[in-house]
Amino acid sequence: MTGGGKRAIPRGVWMLGFVSLLMDTSSELIHALLPLYMVGALGASVIAVGLIEGVAEALALIVKVFSGYWSDVFRHRKPLVVLGYALAALSKIAFPLAPTLAWVVAARFTDRIGKGIRGAPRDALVADLTPANVRGAAFGLRQALDTVGAIAGPLLAVFLIGLFTGNFRAAFWVAVVPAALCVALLVFGVRERSERARAANARKRVSWRDARRLDQRFYIITAIASVLTLARFSEAFLVLRAQNVGMGNTGAPWVMVAMSLVYAAAAYPTGRIADRGHATALLSAGLAALAASDVVLALAHGATGALAGAALWGLHMALTQGLLAALVAATAPYDLRGTAFGVFNLASGVALLVASALAGYLWQTIGPAATFFTGAGFTVIAGLGLSWYAPRVPRLDSAS
Repeated sequence: MTGGGKRAIPRGVWMLGFVSLLMDTSSELIHALLPLYMVGALGASVIAVGLIEGVAEALALIVKVFSGYWSDVFRHRKPLVVLGYALAALSKIAFPLAPTLAWVVAARFTDRIGKGIRGAPRDALVADLTPANVRGAAFGLRQALDTVGAIAGPLLAVFLIGLFTGNFRAAFWVAVVPAALCVALLVFGVRERSERARAANARKRVSWRDARRLDQRFYIITAIASVLTLARFSEAFLVLRAQNVGMGNTGAPWVMVAMSLVYAAAAYPTGRIADRGHATALLSAGLAALAASDVVLALAHGATGALAGAALWGLHMALTQGLLAALVAATAPYDLRGTAFGVFNLASGVALLVASALAGYLWQTIGPAATFFTGAGFTVIAGLGLSWYAPRVPRLDSAS
């Protein structure tokens, strides 16, 4: 463990955080440019971008159901985590080589399938490695390091698209390097603590029927997260909105930087506050931040509005994403953590597919403002649900 006695965050969590940092640098470098590349260079419509992004992210979240379950069955998380990161790293080679939109879409789907394979086992591994009294801080730290990569990626995108004078393919090649380093760090830098897992495996085999042991608190957290996802469609629309208000191809990726700076700065402190028993208040603040973001983006007429909306979006992510993961870990039995994260992400995946498709349709048929005002409406619905179920949201400082 790193310093700090019993409250220290384990070394393995730090390593997983740096693994996420490297992969997010690679992925967000591509993601910051991909909507512009698909619409501008390859002739895709905004509706097509919404459907592609929705299906891609939904694939990632749906695959997590199966990878999480199998990590519970075999009691070994790391092999699936390595497989997922390796598949995503290989997909990065396809982006600069792709000759058509269909190839880009296939590469995007492969990348997200890799994310799906690694996601639930990685989150379960973080929970396995972390003492309960620093669970919120550990998930917040991993999320913060992940988001540092989400800052570096768009910054690199802005720099590279200028350096290569608009050559998207040349910029995509650079993304291969951090992806390869990520896999190497995971293989050699993360060790799975398996003693307790082997003992649990000796006592009981896991089957799909065991999902019935996930209690009501888990399903309340999952329901809240799903409605939130309906309100928070693909981040590709932040980039498209920036371009729409006049920031251009070289300026649009800055909205991802603004979002990620706020996200990275606030994620770890949020986790520390959550560990002190303030989960409901943090979720409420996150909903308020998302509603404000949607309204600001709907009304934006220039770079200031787009950047401010993106920053509020990042604040929402910091206040909710690590916390929701910590709440899933807190409400799931030890031997069902992978399955719990899988079910949680399946629900979010379906919601994201619907949200991104709807966002693209509204953008194309009515206009960008309608997309973001609709997101604000879903946020209000999520707020009403949270207020109704607030007494049943567990405190991290008392959850088992």
